Amino acid sequence: MRTFGVEEELLIVDPDTGDPLALVDRVLAVMGRPRDVEREFKLEQVEIQTQPCITHEELLGQLYHGRRALDRAARQVGARIAALGTSPFRSATHVSPGERFAAMVEEFRLTSQQQLTCGLHVHVSIDSPDEGVAILDRIREWLPLLVALSANSPFWHGSNTGYASFRTQVWNRWPTAGPQQLFGSAQAYERLVAAMVGTGAILDEGMVYFDARLSRRHPTVEVRAQDVCLNAADAALIAVLVRGLVETAARDASDGRPPLGTQVALLRLASWRASRSGLNGALVHPLEARPVPAADAMGALLEHLGPVLRESGELAPAERAVHGLLAGGSGERAQREAASDGDGLADVVRAAVEATQQRDGGWDDGA
Repeated sequence: MRTFGVEEELLIVDPDTGDPLALVDRVLAVMGRPRDVEREFKLEQVEIQTQPCITHEELLGQLYHGRRALDRAARQVGARIAALGTSPFRSATHVSPGERFAAMVEEFRLTSQQQLTCGLHVHVSIDSPDEGVAILDRIREWLPLLVALSANSPFWHGSNTGYASFRTQVWNRWPTAGPQQLFGSAQAYERLVAAMVGTGAILDEGMVYFDARLSRRHPTVEVRAQDVCLNAADAALIAVLVRGLVETAARDASDGRPPLGTQVALLRLASWRASRSGLNGALVHPLEARPVPAADAMGALLEHLGPVLRESGELAPAERAVHGLLAGGSGERAQREAASDGDGLADVVRAAVEATQQRDGGWDDGA
């Protein structure tokens, strides 16, 4: 079975007002600067990195441990940790020190100044770059569904955006972000990346922000389309689904099945639709490129992954977890409910702080 792991970006917030706090260095100092926790682009956020895992339970345990350890450290400096795709508040942000980040701010101006978003990146092991590119070419159509499942960013700069994942809209302002073309081979992928850097429009290979890419640091495919999930259990579910997509794609490539080859323009529309609706309305069917109820789109995903997930013993619990999200909503719905039940956006953040530490979720290995 392929190993998998995740990186999840989290906000550091004021426990009373909900405002983001630029305290990552103080949080890391309290923790003794562990290797699996890192700074991000902004000082108001922090990233957890799991080790490579084999089982869902192992991955989920690492996420629980990482979130709790971060929150304990944050409490010691007067803050808390919240798993939110965007901060609901308009606030000044502070760029982490370093020449590269300073250059990004200078070049990309308002896009980089406003960029305080938190994503979930899933890494799945591959045998070679060529296998990785064959996988990238065969998972493109399914990634918008992961945006819908993870949607956790309805508020931005004090406003109800009307989007389930407004992080997707903000993130896609970077020039390389979003769905991409078919690559065909590792050589073609590498040539494109080199040509993109060669334009001077991006600083380096690290700014290749495709929804899914070959990792620069690990022998993995890295799927980056998702919001950070409010609940760790949902993050672990999405990691299982991503591993299922990777394994299914690898087998299809090995068996000589060609990629679907959906045009990038249609993939962008599917991603926009998922960002707008989340699980609350229609999504674009990944095989038919037409609007269908979210439950039908997720049914197609589970059918596509059925053989691989059944083989690993993950199909039944994954089905229950997906159906639980369809019924109860993602973090986006929880945020809206907190806003309507409370006194405002500060209540959204306070509710998110508590949900970030919760151990419940729809995954059940029983049955």
